[in-house]
Amino acid sequence: MAVVQTVGQSKRLQSSLEPDKARIPLVTHIITDDDLGIVEGSKLQQVNLKRVIKLLTDPHSMMLYERHVHALTRMARHYNKGFPMKDLVMVFKILNVCADRVDSNPIYEQPIIEILKLCSFPFLMEKSSDELVYEQIVVESISQLGYLMRIPSSDVRKQICDTLLLFTSMKPTQDVQNFKPADLAFNRKMIEFSDISETLVKSLALLETDLPAKLKVLEILQIFSKNSVKNCDQMLFVDGGRRICSRLMDPDSSGQLLFRSVETLWNLMENGDKAVLAKQLNNLTCISQLRDAFVYQLTQGYSHYDRQLRNDLLVIATLVASQCPEAPFVETGFAKQLTLFATFQEVKSHNALVRHLKLLTNHEDFELRKLLFNILVVLSKDSTVVSILSDGHLLLALFSFVHANDKKTGPREWNPAQFEELQLQAMACLCTLCPLLLEDYMTCQGSTRLLLLLEWCVGPDEFCGQGNSFHGTGGRGNKKAQMRHCLRLMRSVVSTEDEVVLQDLADQGAINQLIGVLNTAFTQRTDENDVVEIEMQSDILFILSCLCDGDMHRKELFGVQGVDMVVRYLRTDTRLLNSGLGHHKLLLASIDCTWCAIVGCFVTEDYFLEKEGVFLLFDLLEVCPKNMHNVILGCLLDLCENPKTVNHVLTWRGKDGCTASHLLCQIWRLEESEIGVRRDTQGAITDVHHPLMGHIQVEMGTVAMPASCVSQAIADVGENMRAKVYSLFCKMGFTDLPGLTVEDHVTLTIIEKYLDFKMGEVWTETIGELQAEQVRPVTPDQEAIEAITRAIEERAQIVVTTQSELLEAQKNQDILDEQEFYADIRENHRQKEKAIADFNDYVSRTSNFALLKAAKERQEISIDASRMQPKYKEQEHFHNVDLPNLTTTVFSGKHVTVMNIPKHSNDDDIESKFEPVLEPMMERRIFKHLTM
Repeated sequence: MAVVQTVGQSKRLQSSLEPDKARIPLVTHIITDDDLGIVEGSKLQQVNLKRVIKLLTDPHSMMLYERHVHALTRMARHYNKGFPMKDLVMVFKILNVCADRVDSNPIYEQPIIEILKLCSFPFLMEKSSDELVYEQIVVESISQLGYLMRIPSSDVRKQICDTLLLFTSMKPTQDVQNFKPADLAFNRKMIEFSDISETLVKSLALLETDLPAKLKVLEILQIFSKNSVKNCDQMLFVDGGRRICSRLMDPDSSGQLLFRSVETLWNLMENGDKAVLAKQLNNLTCISQLRDAFVYQLTQGYSHYDRQLRNDLLVIATLVASQCPEAPFVETGFAKQLTLFATFQEVKSHNALVRHLKLLTNHEDFELRKLLFNILVVLSKDSTVVSILSDGHLLLALFSFVHANDKKTGPREWNPAQFEELQLQAMACLCTLCPLLLEDYMTCQGSTRLLLLLEWCVGPDEFCGQGNSFHGTGGRGNKKAQMRHCLRLMRSVVSTEDEVVLQDLADQGAINQLIGVLNTAFTQRTDENDVVEIEMQSDILFILSCLCDGDMHRKELFGVQGVDMVVRYLRTDTRLLNSGLGHHKLLLASIDCTWCAIVGCFVTEDYFLEKEGVFLLFDLLEVCPKNMHNVILGCLLDLCENPKTVNHVLTWRGKDGCTASHLLCQIWRLEESEIGVRRDTQGAITDVHHPLMGHIQVEMGTVAMPASCVSQAIADVGENMRAKVYSLFCKMGFTDLPGLTVEDHVTLTIIEKYLDFKMGEVWTETIGELQAEQVRPVTPDQEAIEAITRAIEERAQIVVTTQSELLEAQKNQDILDEQEFYADIRENHRQKEKAIADFNDYVSRTSNFALLKAAKERQEISIDASRMQPKYKEQEHFHNVDLPNLTTTVFSGKHVTVMNIPKHSNDDDIESKFEPVLEPMMERRIFKHLTM
């Protein structure tokens, strides 16, 4: 609207510097677009809806049917561009009044349809704020649209569906003066906020005999559930999944009923809660409907659309099977039919369902095979399905894919890419099914097939894998994917520990073949391997561990080559453990292989010791994370059963000269700090009543348990590594251990009494349980219990005393070491002072002849005093060897060394300060040797 308005000032502005201004007259005329004739769009001719309502409801006029129809027709004619939001309350009040009268008087049916057609237009806003102001009214109005499904008229119900369809899909095109239609996003938002989805789902019960209206409702539900999570949640809230699925196979010549229902269920699965949907479909009726629909589409459908719909049904069934393992697939016979359809191409069957059924090589049939394999694996969680799978020879069908890939295929066979993908999925399925069907596995000669496939994987035959699908990861252009799944399948089989299977693999040379694969098929440097290669090496080591565990003959077959291979993996750089490629699994698998395949056989143990295997294990124990310590300690403990191992353990030296005993004490202290054992700052016992208990065990206290349950004290033995450390020290001994500090000795006193403390802890629990159960032992038993309690505390007190003595001795030793250190410092200072005094005496003797002469006399007196015969000079055979008139204090001979001070050209050098302490004597003098 264009408004031209001239506004004058109501007051005169005065200024002391300027003259008065003339008054401007005020013009109040408003010129609108309507006055100018430039208004666009049609003008909305509103109707007094209150009078229409009064006409319909007033007792004096409620029987005037022709006037009612005329008023409703006039109302529809005036609002031919849609209803304003402000009038929606009265509009739907009129619709509800008419809806209540349709059953008794069908004359209202056509006016209702005309008004519903107008409701398909976006509602009109007079102001931009109407979306917020009338939002709740719009939501309730849309909900009222759903409530009109109660009208027993097929045309009205179909019109309601058409109205909702246009309301959520048609863009606003109305051009009305002073009004603006709401946008499409607002309409869809209001649909989500209303309960129209719930109402439409509930209305399906009213449309059992009205197929056209039912198809319309399903179409709306399909559209509403396509991209809206809220609508899906509303449908599921009113049991929409069960209501729709239970009527899948109702008669419908057009086929739309099945298509719309499946599409709606698919949308609910994608956008809704899968668990809720699966729970609603978990009943005999729904599973039977899914079965009938799937079988019908599989056997009677031939078009691309039929094959897609068939696969969608199978995906929905898979969802139910995965979310609800107890779903009645067996009771309805669906599991047996699925097994038949999955195996009929590889296993001949005379069943009528598959007599004339053939699957092609198109994409839909290819996906069907994969979906059938997948759902059978999911159904195998139910033990009742396993017998059906066995009767259907499923493993035989899957093992038909376990062979070398052929480059050439027939015209009606899978192409190489499809066969590879089916082959990988078949082996992935076998990983789950073979442990459940070991008899069928042996019947199909599964071990032979796997070893032949493994030989082909490492053989020279050229093959370039496509690497498609999830199962083909890392297999592009090579055989890694086949080898990876082959090893996975072998791992799943040997993990069952079935002796028949293990013996079959060993008899066919699996041990030597696997060792050869590790030595030839992979690079010797593990840091150059990728994720897939590291996983395969870990699987091979695990398979070897399972094959050799507990069987001496197989350990001998493992032999020297196996030990060399394991030692190579034990030398893995521990810096790669955090690389994220799986080196930690590889290292754990190698330790486990050492434990299972080497330990226990003297031939392999001795060779392992020759290869410094114990040193490698302790090197790993020193640097590996704590979660690997338990496995390494267990392996070392069993290895110490060999008497030769102890010398290797005592000889080992780690970083900074760390010994095995010191490392084990550190592990003990770390373990106790984690479980919260009470110790002082120096590692000594502070609680003599509970010398081994952690804070969790102390807080739990004594809990009375049946005899079949393990108590806390016994469970503690297996929950931490202290028992293994104690056992290792029992092998090494507790005395004369190298490299132990005082803290280690304090810890060692506790380790030495671990078994006594643990026995006392068990007795303490027993006494506590008796007290908790209010059981009083007889007098002899009571006296024995008291004696045991005293013995426990006395032993702990003895250990505390020993620890105190060790700490006191260490304290005294530290004091002595400190005094010796200070004595060395004092001796150094005395030597420096003596050197200074000797030099001063030397300067005095060389500067003063009287002092030199006195020094000579003292020297002679000292020499005479050292003689055993003080008057030796008076004897006849005395011969004086001193030179006469020689003024020196040194012992003189034929050769004399004379010191000469060199002349310096620089006076500063001569006058430089002389430091006798810092400069050696021989560096300050220049000697000349003269011959006398």
